[in-house]
Amino acid sequence: MLWCSVRASFIVNRLYPLGGILYSFPQSLPYVCPRGEKIKMSEEVGAPRSPSSAAGGQVPFLHKELCDCDSVPAKCKCPAAPSPPVPDNPQLQSRASLDSIIGEGCRIQVSVILPVHNSECWLDECLKSVMKQDFEGTMELSVFNDASKDNSINIIEKWKLKLEDVGIQVVIGGHDSLQPQGVGFAKNQAVIQSSGTYLCFLDSDDVMMPQRVKLQYEAAIQHPNSIIGCQVRREPLDSTERYTRWINNLTPGQLLTQVFTSHGPTVIMPTWFCSREWFCHVGKFDEGGKGIPEDLLFFYEHIRKGGGVFRVDQCLLQYRYHPQAATHSVLEETIWNHRVRFLEDRALKHWTSFTIWNAGKQGRKLYRSLSPANQKKVAAFCDVDENKIAKGFYTYQESKDLTGGGFEENLATLDLKEGLDYHHFN
Repeated sequence: MLWCSVRASFIVNRLYPLGGILYSFPQSLPYVCPRGEKIKMSEEVGAPRSPSSAAGGQVPFLHKELCDCDSVPAKCKCPAAPSPPVPDNPQLQSRASLDSIIGEGCRIQVSVILPVHNSECWLDECLKSVMKQDFEGTMELSVFNDASKDNSINIIEKWKLKLEDVGIQVVIGGHDSLQPQGVGFAKNQAVIQSSGTYLCFLDSDDVMMPQRVKLQYEAAIQHPNSIIGCQVRREPLDSTERYTRWINNLTPGQLLTQVFTSHGPTVIMPTWFCSREWFCHVGKFDEGGKGIPEDLLFFYEHIRKGGGVFRVDQCLLQYRYHPQAATHSVLEETIWNHRVRFLEDRALKHWTSFTIWNAGKQGRKLYRSLSPANQKKVAAFCDVDENKIAKGFYTYQESKDLTGGGFEENLATLDLKEGLDYHHFN
């Protein structure tokens, strides 16, 4: 196996016949890269290569719908809500007959999907933001209470009256079992009991800006096969600064090309907005419970089925960071394994060979995580750290977080196309 420095671009040029490059820099930079044709850089690094890869592109459905809404009559403008009841719990029963009761012209346009578990600290602010939406269409709030043991249900009932006074219908489901069933289950149940043509996902600890539903609804009409996201403001402001910059500043093309990174979905789950029809086409959230990255798995399936990603470039959500957030229950190793499998499925299976740009800890871990077949495709490890290359062997020393611009300078000279010639992995 070849070890080489990318300090000089001509050395990289000598690797061109090898097939591809996988850049893997710790924390901020890992990548993967197939070596096909040489492509001239476009003005936007993340610009899509083809209509099928364009963010928000109109991609035809690839398969028959996989959930209960696949039986919607062709004449119906608004797909029916999936309606399987939850056994032995009347609170979980969906309004299965809603579509036969409400006429086609009276269908709810947007359902705000709100899973709740022990959220009394944030619910008042969250529900107030639902009431303050300036959307002029028909809207409902679908709340599913996942075995909360605090005062959440009383707060929800209080706000039900306030919301219905301003014309927002409220549907409440839930259960009072000893243990919660998990975020994926609660989201699925909130969708099942709702009736809107479009779904606006909201976490109970977050706050929507007044324009959110209106602007994302307009975007979703233009991009029916896409997940619509938005920019966010982090609370507290100084938490996860690098992650927040990444969320808000990806180019339209990078919303699809950077789907392999450690940051997860390129538009974050609490900002998601999509049509019910497309949600049903992708399928439901994984209901494995605590420790399952249900949003990441849904996002990957969405990409596999040809879905686009579009971001409204306005701050439409206050995204709260706190120790009780469900995301903290997911192990880093679990996410790593899902990311590697997705990388292999979406990129590496199409390449005959590639190089890993990171000769340190992260690059070696990536190599060990690959399937035997993909390990055989690795032609070289490359790094901008000449000390690592000079050793000629791998050591488990900690790498610096950034490369001081050396990596970026080399990359800019190579005339490579992100998403075609290389992929960021970390």
